[in-house]
Amino acid sequence: MKVTTEKLAKNKVQLTIEIAEEKFEESLQRAYRIVIKKINIPGFRKGKAPRKILEQMYGREILLEEALQDAVPKAYQEAVEEAKAEYTVVSNPEYEMVQTDKGQPFIFKASFEIKPEVQLGQYKELEIDKLPTEIKEEDIDAEINKMQQRYAKLTVVEEVEAIEGDTVTIDFVGKIDDEAFEGGTGEDYPLELGSHTFIPGFEEQLVGVKSGEIKEVSVTFPAEYQAENLAGQEAIFTVTVREIKRKELAPLDDEFAKDVSEFATLQELREDIANKLKEAAEKKAEYELRTAAVQKAAENAEVEIPAVMIENRVNQMINDFAYRLAQQGISFEKYLASTNTQIEDLEKYYQKDAETLVKADLVLEEIAKAEGIKATEEDVAKEIKKVAEHYKQEPEKLREVLEKEGRISSLEFGIMLDKAVDFIIEQAKVK
Repeated sequence: MKVTTEKLAKNKVQLTIEIAEEKFEESLQRAYRIVIKKINIPGFRKGKAPRKILEQMYGREILLEEALQDAVPKAYQEAVEEAKAEYTVVSNPEYEMVQTDKGQPFIFKASFEIKPEVQLGQYKELEIDKLPTEIKEEDIDAEINKMQQRYAKLTVVEEVEAIEGDTVTIDFVGKIDDEAFEGGTGEDYPLELGSHTFIPGFEEQLVGVKSGEIKEVSVTFPAEYQAENLAGQEAIFTVTVREIKRKELAPLDDEFAKDVSEFATLQELREDIANKLKEAAEKKAEYELRTAAVQKAAENAEVEIPAVMIENRVNQMINDFAYRLAQQGISFEKYLASTNTQIEDLEKYYQKDAETLVKADLVLEEIAKAEGIKATEEDVAKEIKKVAEHYKQEPEKLREVLEKEGRISSLEFGIMLDKAVDFIIEQAKVK
């Protein structure tokens, strides 16, 4: 096989691949064995007619399509494998047949996008700010107060005006231009004032009502309201207040701690909250630090990214989103229909993030190459063990699955990128 390489553009390569006639003949013979089983030729049992007779009746062209499907991908893959050190293919190839005549070598062209070259800028001694992680007493107080609100008892109150935080039980009938509309009616509906779960402006107008009161509430549906027939419309709701319930907060003492947690004292509960807040703050600070490090290194680098790489990442992000929906028991198609969303809307939504992520990966990969950073066997074993523990599996079994599915190289790539981020941070001036 003879291969000629030509660079069509900065990130596009074309291979001209020539296969000797006798080698292509093997693909034609395989094609014959497949095609002859599908055709009835008079005088012969099905699948038994000689190739010469088949070609006399239908021409050599009847075998070409099947032969090309056999020969072209194999030859292309072999050519790419040989050139692995020169470039990395990032798109499906586009084929062009050049020479298919009998008695001549078979020649075709394959063009494809390749991973771009990265011009690294500064990635050492970057100045990066790290978020503070100290926890203040008011942070703990805020969490305690949330728990106090969450475990508050609701008590019916009489002859008082509703205030924000109260739960009012209401009947309501909504009308637009004096016509009731679908979904605008409800009975015995509990609504917490200040929860912002109703149409903007609705809850605020119920502050000050009393039990038994009937009140008209005027609102305008948001322009982006999910029900298109209601979006931007002005409506009047006739609301009947059935009862008002007010939160009864438990005193913050040891008994409260026993009721809402496994701790015997309020002090122990506060210490536990402080530890959890500290852990969360440290995780957030570490995440933000790593994100900032990658962002700065990427901003300082130059790279021309092929559109197909961004398209592939967008598709991956959409597939991940669909998977997360499925984990919640929601089908992707049902989500699109219920939110009136098109695939094109999601593609546009993920476009910028996809571009940022692709550039970050390219830059980190180039840094790893420049600094000789690789994933060791010890790194791989450690990562497999961590994932196995998370999913309660045996590490050996998980490794077998990853090897069988060809995902070890992907795991190594991810580890290498993480180590490149570690390197940037180790070299950075962190404030």
